[in-house]
Amino acid sequence: MIHITNLKDSLPLFKALSSDVRINIIDILSQYKQLNMNELSEKLDLTNGAVTMHIKKLEECGLIKTTNLTGKHGLQKICSLHEDKFVIDIGKQDVDNSYDINLSIGHYSNYDITPTCGIATKDKLIGEVDNPNYFADPERINADILWFTKGYIEYRIPNYLKPNETLSELQISMEISSEAPGVCSVWPSDIHFYINNLNIGSWTSPGDFGDSKGILTPIWWNPNWNQYGLLKLLSINSYGTFIDGMKISDVTLEDLELNYKSDIQFKLAVPEDTKHVGGLTIFGKNFGNYNQGISVRLIYNSLTQ
Repeated sequence: MIHITNLKDSLPLFKALSSDVRINIIDILSQYKQLNMNELSEKLDLTNGAVTMHIKKLEECGLIKTTNLTGKHGLQKICSLHEDKFVIDIGKQDVDNSYDINLSIGHYSNYDITPTCGIATKDKLIGEVDNPNYFADPERINADILWFTKGYIEYRIPNYLKPNETLSELQISMEISSEAPGVCSVWPSDIHFYINNLNIGSWTSPGDFGDSKGILTPIWWNPNWNQYGLLKLLSINSYGTFIDGMKISDVTLEDLELNYKSDIQFKLAVPEDTKHVGGLTIFGKNFGNYNQGISVRLIYNSLTQ
């Protein structure tokens, strides 16, 4: 995987991908795994010299690799993909008057769950699957993925507001999906969100995704288990509660009555009486497609003295 964090430094990669021919080369190699120069020339209907020029540009930016092999007809240059995924991380925009917090997946403060369930670090499962008792294991603070069929998991959000600061918006970003036995792309689940036990709204996850490996998901992870989720942004302000900008309830910050003294408990739940009881999976820094845990931003206004 190529992880792009600086756009200017990655200009050679973007230039390499600006050619239809080079895109075709990548597409062909993704299908055939490896081909020699003559085979590529035939499939592209181009001269060997023209293909060589395009291969050089792709090799320079690390997208493909070439090796020389001796065959019946002399020395052959074999081409194959060097990287099959890349992520562009533009980074978060700085916001004046805000506190940013990243909660690890295992830093929950309370839970009550029903199997199927499980919890794992980037290196191994914690205990055994479908045994909720392991959610209390001390190693759970290192967890980067957890899943359950119904119930809830709750996190305590640090409150850094000062007496002269009032909360204007609470934003919570997380990579989540449903939890099916194995995986299933069509497995709806109503995931409800709570702040201090007040239900602020719900979002229906479309499925539990396993059609391709998560970009960050470890090699040892079972391919028939949850591979990645969808990155969702939950925000609460004076106008209501939103998911990715779409309003999901009329609950406002005023309803929450949060101030600098407030405890802030954030709960994700799949209630047993909801319409779609399809479970919940939460992905952390070393699983799925996004290098984060539960990212929280408290945006505030400063009161004049």
